[in-house]
Amino acid sequence: MDQTVQEAPAEQQAPHGDPNEIIIEARDVTVGFGGKTVLEHLNLDIRRGEILGFVGPSGAGKSVLLRTILGLNQKQEGTVKIFGTDIDNASDEDKTRVDMRMGVLFQHGALFSALTVLENVQVPMREYLDLPKELMDELAMLKIELVGLKRDAANKFPSELSGGMIKRAALARALALDPDVVFLDEPTSGLDPIGAADFDELVAKLRDTMGLTVYMVTHDLDSLFSVCDRVAVLGQKKVMVEGTIEEMLASEEPWVKSYFRGKRARQLDMETRS
Repeated sequence: MDQTVQEAPAEQQAPHGDPNEIIIEARDVTVGFGGKTVLEHLNLDIRRGEILGFVGPSGAGKSVLLRTILGLNQKQEGTVKIFGTDIDNASDEDKTRVDMRMGVLFQHGALFSALTVLENVQVPMREYLDLPKELMDELAMLKIELVGLKRDAANKFPSELSGGMIKRAALARALALDPDVVFLDEPTSGLDPIGAADFDELVAKLRDTMGLTVYMVTHDLDSLFSVCDRVAVLGQKKVMVEGTIEEMLASEEPWVKSYFRGKRARQLDMETRS
């Protein structure tokens, strides 16, 4: 595979809404388990319409932060605001409204093995909406086709799908309610380079056409270089560095330097990037 990865062109920047609007705000977030602190006074902003790549050493707490933002982990300290709503102090009705504006693709897809692809995509619809079956079938089929799966995939079970198809089916489920923001946890892990590149391209197209904001936990350097507008680096229990790929490449922070400019990093000629 070509080792030179192109930067996302300017026209990929989402035209929907104010790009400086902060739609997710984490402040002084502290999370721990069993007496061990994983995140400590962490701050992070996610802006409308951007694809934010979130990276860091294995075990640093990347997925912990994602689950904390989603409300699946309890915080010891700090606040998380989503679309301006302080989740800890929100009413059940407001929490439901926020939940409906978010979609999640968990690592490995996390599809329900006893449900078909169509039924998996319909899970959020059944939980939050009261729709007739015919309409749910139609909407779910639209999402399945939107992520590049053929119509005959709808009646297959997860065990009948390839790794790439599982990722796309899980993404279709994440898009079931037409969310404003999508969380992707290691979306290209387990995919071959061509499949990973195709998935990155799909994410970028969906961002542009649907006006999505994307929060992507990843180790994939190709994804970071090709589709991410900004990168945030987790280390020492907080966000150490954040910025564009150019800023990551210029950083002298030891882990960032090793990750982006080390022996296994992609060597970019900055003058030839478009």
